[in-house]
Amino acid sequence: MMKSLTREQIENPGVSSKPFVIPSMSGSSSILGINQKLRLVILTQFYPPDFAATGQFVEELAANLSQQEMEVSVFTGMPGYAYTEGNAPRQEERAGVRVQRSRVSRWGDRHLLGRMLRGLLFCFRAALHLCNRQNRGDLLLFVSEPPYLQTLGYFINLLFGIPYACLVYDLYPEVAIELGVVTEHNWIVRLWNRINQAVWNRASAIIVPSDTMQERIVQRVAEIAPKIVVIHNWADSSWIKPLEKQNNEFARQHQLADKFTVLYSGNMGRCHDMDTILDAATILHEEPVQFVFIGGGPKQQVCAQRVEETGLKNCKFLPYQDRSLLPQSLTACDLALVSVAKGMEGLVAPSKFYSALASGRPVAVICESHSYLRQMVADARCGAAFPMEIAPV
Repeated sequence: MMKSLTREQIENPGVSSKPFVIPSMSGSSSILGINQKLRLVILTQFYPPDFAATGQFVEELAANLSQQEMEVSVFTGMPGYAYTEGNAPRQEERAGVRVQRSRVSRWGDRHLLGRMLRGLLFCFRAALHLCNRQNRGDLLLFVSEPPYLQTLGYFINLLFGIPYACLVYDLYPEVAIELGVVTEHNWIVRLWNRINQAVWNRASAIIVPSDTMQERIVQRVAEIAPKIVVIHNWADSSWIKPLEKQNNEFARQHQLADKFTVLYSGNMGRCHDMDTILDAATILHEEPVQFVFIGGGPKQQVCAQRVEETGLKNCKFLPYQDRSLLPQSLTACDLALVSVAKGMEGLVAPSKFYSALASGRPVAVICESHSYLRQMVADARCGAAFPMEIAPV
């Protein structure tokens, strides 16, 4: 999954000569000039048992790399994604990966300012963690959550010479601009873009999940194009497998087996178009079709309130399920939904698309006309794509 950096890239991040080789990290230790296992340190705010999809991807990546020529450790926060709360051990080993968690307060998590402060506090804790020489390893991988976490890579490299890579799932400040949090000409945006340019120029690699995100970054910082690598998200098809709904215990438990079920599973966030889905539910309210929403997030309560106010009887909301139930919950439907809000193409990566494919269910994708998801659905002949604000009927 991770791709191997050349010595020239690590010593001079601006240089690229056929970067990375999938799927093995074999030889990484010799590339870095050490005679032992390469020590990779991953820094990310969200990590299982948190529900964040990015954290789950990082866990699978870390476990995979730990089975190769790498010693992998993760620094992360306590569970608290999408308004959920939970606890986990401060230190533990999961699938051969050493995990250390920082206790960051969840105060104000439902408000933008509170989440920003929480992210800054996590960055501060991560900086303290990396000040300890034993915690720095040979290579750092910074995940874009919180979005300013990758700035640490710049300073750690400047102070200690440790190479780093950036794994970008959400592209800021562009996401904040599209959500109306700031304007494009705001001084914060100008400063943020300059920081991104400095961080990416100094990085050994920038990893993104789609071609459209790669294009967005190159539009901003053209000189880093050679070091950007596209690695699409994935799903473990040996774990999530097609399962007949009639034989699905989760479907029987929640009375989903006897009706045509349309499933939205995951975060109902500001970057997702939920209005089109509810419009479709309204149009189909007299049909034998039920819409099931599993998850949480900023729009979950808004969606539930709209359903209650309009009197829709064909919508059911369930909380996030234990990860062990994913193979059952994802196959407890006849149609899977994936949505990307207007303006978010290339800024976020809809992770649920890949698990829907693994479940063997057809997919209805709500996205813009230039989305890469449209081409993927067409090539695989696994569903259909629909424009926003026009309900698929």
